[in-house]
Amino acid sequence: MEKKLKTLVDKLEARHTLSRDEWISLIRWRTPLLSDYIFQKARAVRQRFYGTDVYIRGLIEFTNYCKNDCYYCGIRRSNLEAHRYRLSKEQILNCCTQGYELGFRTFVLQGGEDGYFTDERLAQIVSSIRKNFPDCAITLSVGERSYDSYKTLFEAGADRYLLRHETWDTVHYSRLHPPQLSASIRQQCLWNLKEIGYQVGTGYMVGSPYQTPENLADDMLFLEKLNPQMVGIGPFIPHCKTPFKDHSAGTLELTLYLLGLIRLLLPKVLLPATTALGTIDPKGRELGILAGANVVMPNLSPANVRKDYLLYDNKICTGSEAAECRADLERRMHAIGYQVVTHRGDSLNKNN
Repeated sequence: MEKKLKTLVDKLEARHTLSRDEWISLIRWRTPLLSDYIFQKARAVRQRFYGTDVYIRGLIEFTNYCKNDCYYCGIRRSNLEAHRYRLSKEQILNCCTQGYELGFRTFVLQGGEDGYFTDERLAQIVSSIRKNFPDCAITLSVGERSYDSYKTLFEAGADRYLLRHETWDTVHYSRLHPPQLSASIRQQCLWNLKEIGYQVGTGYMVGSPYQTPENLADDMLFLEKLNPQMVGIGPFIPHCKTPFKDHSAGTLELTLYLLGLIRLLLPKVLLPATTALGTIDPKGRELGILAGANVVMPNLSPANVRKDYLLYDNKICTGSEAAECRADLERRMHAIGYQVVTHRGDSLNKNN
């Protein structure tokens, strides 16, 4: 079995494609030895295209209001105990100023689906960042919006957009979300973003409730088809104020394994070692980089609101997660043979 699975890994590395059954086998029958084999190949591939550079993104979590009620999310509408906040345009620009001085050249504006931030308001914020920081990339992560909304924000100066598809499978999606949300609409948003010209990021939760190897295989097939510039995956971590509070978290082991496979599937992709990885293991980010990742996203949000953007329990929001501790992050990356770099770090993967 091990030999057969290594042959599949070799095929993935050479051809960047596998069948659904092959994906299922690789995911279901994984072993520690196979993981090491994948990580060695994934590191070689990422170094071929990106060397040992680790790109940093300044994350600005600017609103935790959300109209949605996703069953896994701590800022879901029904969580009445969440302490809600919105950052003003001035506060967001201050975060960017601080980040720029620290060497950040990408800002990621992330928030819930908050109706207060209309196209007009959000476009004004984006255009102000573009005007004040012309050499920086602007990434948005604000959920599902209309084609025209995405186009307006793109024309205002946004470069990239992050929208995790969460799970490709329609039935699985419906078990994680209320009836008014659908996998097909989510996926269409991603195709719209690509058509407009964004550098697009998607991804999924690892170990989400009811997830099967078949679901993960379908996720990998979707990634191959979409061919995004960025893929963000992280372990599912339960939040105490959601319907999934008693479900088990996703594992570090499977998340790292899938990071390695994604690097072989999409060699030029930008692949973050996420906050969630750092939350479930103190060395999670380093292990993510060693599995093939090449991006980290420290938090630039004002310190007094970081604790309120809780998508899941025990999220790291101080210490090395704080952007002010960039020196610590650099030290940790250097210790494993990598270096933090400050340029925009655009994906080498172009829109097809």
